[in-house]
Amino acid sequence: MRPSRRAVLTTAAAAAVSATSTASAAQRRRQPRTGFERLADTGYALLDDQKIGIVTNPTGITREARHIVDVMHPDPRVDLTAVFGPEHGFRGTAQAGGSEGRYDDPATGLPVYDTYLKSGRALADVFTASGVDTVVFDIQDVGARFYTYIWTLYDCMEAAQLAGKRFVVLDRPNPVTGRAASGPVLHREFATFVGRQPVSQAHGMTVAELARLFNGEFLTDPVPLETVTMSGWKRSEFYDASGLPWVPPSPNMPTPETALVYAGTCLFEGTNLSEGRGTTRPFELLGAEGIDGRWAAAANELALPGVRFREAYFAPTFSKFQGKTIGGVQIHVHDREAFDAVRTGIALLVTAKKVWSGFAWRPDNWIDKLTGSTRVRTMIDAGADTDEIVADWQRELAAFRKTRRAYLLYR
Repeated sequence: MRPSRRAVLTTAAAAAVSATSTASAAQRRRQPRTGFERLADTGYALLDDQKIGIVTNPTGITREARHIVDVMHPDPRVDLTAVFGPEHGFRGTAQAGGSEGRYDDPATGLPVYDTYLKSGRALADVFTASGVDTVVFDIQDVGARFYTYIWTLYDCMEAAQLAGKRFVVLDRPNPVTGRAASGPVLHREFATFVGRQPVSQAHGMTVAELARLFNGEFLTDPVPLETVTMSGWKRSEFYDASGLPWVPPSPNMPTPETALVYAGTCLFEGTNLSEGRGTTRPFELLGAEGIDGRWAAAANELALPGVRFREAYFAPTFSKFQGKTIGGVQIHVHDREAFDAVRTGIALLVTAKKVWSGFAWRPDNWIDKLTGSTRVRTMIDAGADTDEIVADWQRELAAFRKTRRAYLLYR
């Protein structure tokens, strides 16, 4: 007797569900474990008999979306006594350029100290006042030199050394992969909080790798450093392979897609164009009053790998052009493997200057702080094209890549 069509379909559907379930289980098994997860697996053995302070923000979460401070605080195996908040604050209540100040956390009662814009002896004094023995760092980075959390890491390492504290870094994925470093390398005379040391614009490293680089190359007196690496992370993987929830590391970094373009389009902070702050697509929407479809057309003519540009109109709710409808482009990445954020950002600057007569740099030449030298600005002003500008930084980038190689932890 032949089975009914319904029975065949039901059997096929059940097999498909079973196969999907098996694949999902396999995917879960191979998802990388973060530094915090591996530390917790040991019962926090690395932190035994130490008073612990942790530098973290809302991204310091478990796979179940619980904050690690809320997990560690009631656990008798770890003596967590202080929290240190970076830009935007420990609980993430402050906008760009702000922090939460000193307060007691309502959820745990722990004292929260403010690290934002503190460095050197002033930050060392904060660590001393807190009474901790070991400073732990666990913050999700986004892979760009001018994202301030990696310089919070640098400043905290330097301050911990000055204060005689031990330093532990819990690693997390680079959300835009760790395949390669790209972009211009910072010149030291342009050092600021968006770049303390000669690192390329997109560094292609994790925070633990950066900590090793900082200790080995840039800190005059290295800090006693231990890193808790991830298991199972591959340099070629984007954030979605981690299986971790995405928590915006800052208010204008809402999705992993934002991080994908950020290393290039954040350069528009150094211009009079909007970088999309005040929209639901910051750093993916760019524009200004008086720009029309010619910009998107000019950018598309370049046939940049992995990306297309759409003529777009939007009205930012804050920041540049607040409440005004402006024109520009929306960036659509269709092949993230091929996409080069830094080259794309440079190409958009070059084409914006060509098609819009109102183009101008910020009066403070902030673009030089973002790119790490005067070269990008002066070459664009001189009429150089994208290929010429990218070629200009290749020698310095090659030297950084060679230095970087010694500090990589993953394949």
